[in-house]
Amino acid sequence: MVTYRYLGNSGLKITELTYGNWLTHASQVANEQAAACVKAALDVGITSFDTADAYANTAAEAVLGDILKGERRESLEIFTKVYWPTGPKGANDTGLSRKHIMESINGSLSRLQTDYVDLYQAHRFDHETPLEETMLAFADIVRQGKALYFGVSEWTGEQIRAGAALARELHVPFISNQPQYSMLWRVIEPEVIPASEAEGLSQIVWSPVAQGVLTGKYLPGQPLPEGSRATDEKGGANMIKRYLNDDVLTRVQNLTPIAQELDLTLAQLAVAWVLQNPNVAAAIIGASRPEQVTENAKASGVEIPAELMARIDEVLGDVVETDASQTAASSPSTRV
Repeated sequence: MVTYRYLGNSGLKITELTYGNWLTHASQVANEQAAACVKAALDVGITSFDTADAYANTAAEAVLGDILKGERRESLEIFTKVYWPTGPKGANDTGLSRKHIMESINGSLSRLQTDYVDLYQAHRFDHETPLEETMLAFADIVRQGKALYFGVSEWTGEQIRAGAALARELHVPFISNQPQYSMLWRVIEPEVIPASEAEGLSQIVWSPVAQGVLTGKYLPGQPLPEGSRATDEKGGANMIKRYLNDDVLTRVQNLTPIAQELDLTLAQLAVAWVLQNPNVAAAIIGASRPEQVTENAKASGVEIPAELMARIDEVLGDVVETDASQTAASSPSTRV
């Protein structure tokens, strides 16, 4: 069964594998299949679920809410996020203004069919709204009981430190960051993780298998698998393009002996790898089929020996992205 970890400097425990429904529910996967995947998650002990109002323009939250409504609410940890455009995408339908945050939390709670979320997250940094306005809105939501804790996603180390200083003044629990992180994408290591450790935050990481590249299903010199994310222009194909070259794909295949030593698949190795970082509380896994959830769950509790971690670094070499400036680049300079 999937094990638990504390989230940041708090008493909240979440499952170290968290089920996420970006690019799946209300998009790539029919509702019946989505329900089967969530049931598979619950069956392996996953109780933490991550979504966002922007996923499928609010529809993903509604699907998740319908699926979870029969479960004991106190036994679940439900996370959602606010920032990206929703609804008709008007002038105030995006960003981290007080207006958008306050309206968005009410919409999310309605769609998720719950009185509160365990974690409410700023989906990106908003350069057009004063940080004090944003943090006060989050603090008010916590005090209203609509969220128990709050966090951010893809904030830089400097932004995390500034937000944490305001959170201390407001006496509210700011406990997490949700960045992209994988064997191939390590941009949070130089600045974000040290800032998070200093401020009492931990990471809930997304794309631990690098949009599927680290599963090994993309082979050097071979056509892209039919129906894969790399062929779906509406489902993440643009994000995965950076990895689809023979150098990267060959190095990923060369990880196979390491995975075999641990009796893991390449995907399980990739998920287990991110969980070796002590500042990572959870890895978000998505699924279009329930058996994917069951297989990924086997990464929970795995300890990768230091010598194998070093071998992974040797195999991947200079294809690993470590440029810390990539985090700042993920937040638009203006609202979109």
